[in-house]
Amino acid sequence: MAATSTTHLFQTRMFFPPTTIAPLTSPFSTFLGPHQRLLSKGCRRIGQRRRCRHSMFVNAKLLLKDGTLSVNGKDALKGVPENVVVTPFTGSSAFIGATCADASSRLVFKLGVIQYAFFSVGDVRLLCLYRFKIWWMIPRVGNSGRDIPIETQMLLMEAREGNSQSSKEHNSYFIFLPVLDGEFRSSLQGNSSNELELCVESGDPEVVTSQFLNAVFMNYGGHPFDLVKESMKVLSEHTGTFSLRETKQMPGMLDCFGWCTWDAFYHSVNPQGIKDGLGSLSEGGTPAKFLIIDDGWQDTVNEFQKDGEPFIEGSQFGGRLISIKENSKFRAVGDVTESGAPVSLKDFVSEIKSSFGLKYVYVWHALLGYWGGLDPNASGTKKYDPKLRYPVQSPGNLANTRDLSIDAMEKYGIGVMDPAKISEFYDDLHSYLVSQNIDGVKVDVQNILETISSGLGGRVLLTRRFQQELEKSISTNFQDNSIICCMAHNTDSTYHDKPGQHDFNVLKKLVLPDGSVLRARYPGRPSRDCLFIDPVMDKKSLLKIWNLNKCGGVVGIFNCQGTGSWPGLESNAEEDITFELSGKVSPSDIEYFEEVSTGPWTQDCAVFRFNTGSLTRLSKEESFDITLKVLQCEVFTVSPIMVYNQTIQFAPIGLTNMYNSGGAVEAVDSSDSSGSKIHITGRGGGDFGAYSNLKPKSCYVNSEDLEFQFREEDNFFGVTIRAKTSSWEITICY
Repeated sequence: MAATSTTHLFQTRMFFPPTTIAPLTSPFSTFLGPHQRLLSKGCRRIGQRRRCRHSMFVNAKLLLKDGTLSVNGKDALKGVPENVVVTPFTGSSAFIGATCADASSRLVFKLGVIQYAFFSVGDVRLLCLYRFKIWWMIPRVGNSGRDIPIETQMLLMEAREGNSQSSKEHNSYFIFLPVLDGEFRSSLQGNSSNELELCVESGDPEVVTSQFLNAVFMNYGGHPFDLVKESMKVLSEHTGTFSLRETKQMPGMLDCFGWCTWDAFYHSVNPQGIKDGLGSLSEGGTPAKFLIIDDGWQDTVNEFQKDGEPFIEGSQFGGRLISIKENSKFRAVGDVTESGAPVSLKDFVSEIKSSFGLKYVYVWHALLGYWGGLDPNASGTKKYDPKLRYPVQSPGNLANTRDLSIDAMEKYGIGVMDPAKISEFYDDLHSYLVSQNIDGVKVDVQNILETISSGLGGRVLLTRRFQQELEKSISTNFQDNSIICCMAHNTDSTYHDKPGQHDFNVLKKLVLPDGSVLRARYPGRPSRDCLFIDPVMDKKSLLKIWNLNKCGGVVGIFNCQGTGSWPGLESNAEEDITFELSGKVSPSDIEYFEEVSTGPWTQDCAVFRFNTGSLTRLSKEESFDITLKVLQCEVFTVSPIMVYNQTIQFAPIGLTNMYNSGGAVEAVDSSDSSGSKIHITGRGGGDFGAYSNLKPKSCYVNSEDLEFQFREEDNFFGVTIRAKTSSWEITICY
C-alpha cells in the first residue's frame, strides 16, 4: 500500500515543451561523425517566459569524439551511435536524445557502452533505481551496462581512478536522469552487449514522433550527493514545473508519531478497531498524534465478489466507488443503536480526536477514486461520466515482476472519469472530507494512469491533467499541504502496528510522551561507501544510513545480509545466515557536517554509541571497527566538539534514551560575559548526555538546580530531565 516510485514525479513535473535548438559553432564539432550531432542550447520558451542561456560547452570540455562522450576527460559513454544527439546545457551537464527514420509511440535507442575496466579512468560502479513492479522502485548495483535493469529511472555512475581503493576525493560521478521530452516519458535499460539504452514511450499509439532531443539529463561532478541535489535544482529551474523539497511547505504531521490502519486491518478497518489501537498506544506511553484511515472506509461495490461464493484472489481490486461518502461501518444507516456505527464519519473523527488527542486524521483514496475506479451506473458517481477502460501495461512493466493488483484490473476493468470532470470529482471529494473533520489524504494507485492513456493523449498528458487538478484541490480544500502521495512518498514516522501487539521497547525510543518524534533534518541516505554495494546479498557489506540534526549528525548501521533477496536475483534459501560481518564507521560518513560545525570547532567529534552508552572522541576522518550479527543494528550520534571561552570543549549528545538522541537538541550557545556557562535548549524528557572536557560545577534544567553525572574516563556528562517535560533549557556552569 505504500510503494515507492518516482515515475509520476518525472511524468507530471518534468515536462519539457518543444525546444528551439541552434547548431553548435565550435571547433569541437569537427570531432563528430557525419551523422552525430552535438548541439548547443539556444533560446526556449517556457510558458510565457522566454529564457536564454549560453552553452558552457567550451569551458566544460564536454566532448563527443570518436564515439566517446566525456566530460573533463572522464568518459561517460563509449561507442556512441551516430544518431545520438547531445545538447550541452550547463558547465557540467547536457541533454541526451536520439533520432530515427520512422515515427512511433515507443522507441528504444542505444546510447553507448558502459563496461567494467573499459574506461581510461579505471573502473566504474553503477547504482540504478528501477521499477521492478508498476508500483515499486528498488536499487540495483553493478559495473557494466548489462547490469542496468529495464525501467531504470535514475542511474548514478562512479568512475574510480587507478585502483579500486582510491580515496573518495579522486572519484568522479555521472548521473543520468530520464525525464520527459514533449509528450513522451523516458526510462533507461541495459543490454547483453553492455550498452545503455533509452526507451521513450507515449502510451498512446496516436502520439508518435521520431526525434527526442531532451530525453535524458546527464550531469557530472565529484560529490555524489551534491550531484543529485544540483541536478534536480537545475531541472527545477529549467522547467519551472516542479519544486524542490526544501522549498515546499512541510505538513505538520511529519513531526508526529503516526499510525496507519492498513497492516492492522487491511480492508476490514472499523471504528472500534481504530479506537482499540489508539487506546493501546496511549496506554503504552507512545500516543499517536497522526492517524491514517486506510482502504476500507469508502462506499464501494464489488460485482466480482458474491455472498456465499468462494473468494477469488485478486477480485478485491475489482471494487468501484459508488459515492464520495463513507460506508456503513462509519455512518449509521437506520437505527443508530442497532447498527453500532457512529452517526457519521465526522462524529467518529471528532470523538477520536477528543478522546486520544489526535492532531491529524487522514484518509486513503485512489487517484481514480478506488482500485476499480468509479461505478458507471451508481447514482453517486454517474455525474462524473465514468467509462470502463481496461489497462494495458508497457513492455517495460511486463518484462519485470508481475503484480496481482494490476493483473486483476486488466481483467475487471477500471471506471475512469471523464477527464473534463477531474476537477469536479476531486473538489467534491475533498470538500466533503473537510466537512467531516478530515485533515488530509493519502492518494494511492497513481501509476495506473500510464496503462489507460491510449486515446486520451498519452500517459504524460493524462498524468499532468490529473496531477494538476489533484494539487489544485488539495490547495483549495486542505491546510498545511496535507497530501501523502502513495507510490511516491516517504513514510517518515508512520508505523504499521496492530492493537495490543505493539513493541513499546522500540516505540519509546522513537516517540516522546507527547506523541512527537525526533525527526532528523533530511531523508536518510546511504553513506558514500555504501552507494554502490549490495547490503542484502553480497555477503560482505554492512549498510550505513546518515542524517543531520540541528547540532550534529547520526549514523545507523545494519547487517541485512542473507535476510532476503532482490527480485530477479537468485538466492540460496538453504544458506547459513548466522555469520557476523565487520565494517568501519567514521564521522566522515555524515555528509555536509560543516552545516553543524560552524564556529570554533576542535575538528574532533564526540561519538555516542546507543546500545552500549559509550562515548568516544575521534577526529573527523578517524574510523573504528564494528561487528554485527545478522539483523543486528547500532546507532551512533556524532556531535562536533566546540570550544567555548578558550578552555571549555563541549558537544551535546541529546536524549541518550532515544535512537536519534541529537534530534532533541535545538541550539547550543555560551552567551554570558564570563563565558563559563553553556546553554542548551531542546525538547522531550529523558536522559540528557554530552561530552565535556571539564567537570562542571553545577547544572540547571529550566532554572532548577539538579544533580548530574560526570564520567572522568570518557568525559561523559549526564542529567535526567523529568519525563513530562516538553521543552527545556539546560545551563551548565563551569
